[in-house]
Amino acid sequence: MKEKTVQELQQMRNDGSDFQLIDVREEWEFETANINGELIPLGHIMDEQDKISKSKPVIIHCRSGSRSTTAVKALEQLGYTNLYNLKGGIMAWKNEIDPTLDVS
Repeated sequence: MKEKTVQELQQMRNDGSDFQLIDVREEWEFETANINGELIPLGHIMDEQDKISKSKPVIIHCRSGSRSTTAVKALEQLGYTNLYNLKGGIMAWKNEIDPTLDVS
């Protein structure tokens, strides 16, 4: 499984790279704090896979990296080859990029 660090994600944003960011946390978690990804909770990822690009890099994240790992592995079984897990999830983003995020 391929991964991106939060620094790599930040650099992609700074560079204006064309990619998709998917947040697989629950809606209440997303409402508390998010990094502007598209919310598709893990429990809905298979039903909403048509929303996930197959033609550009897709970075999938959750709180710490566990749920996003599950999502990436499940989608790779369906033939996706452009997926990246965000290493450390939104907790790593808080710790390394934006300490003001309220991630509990």
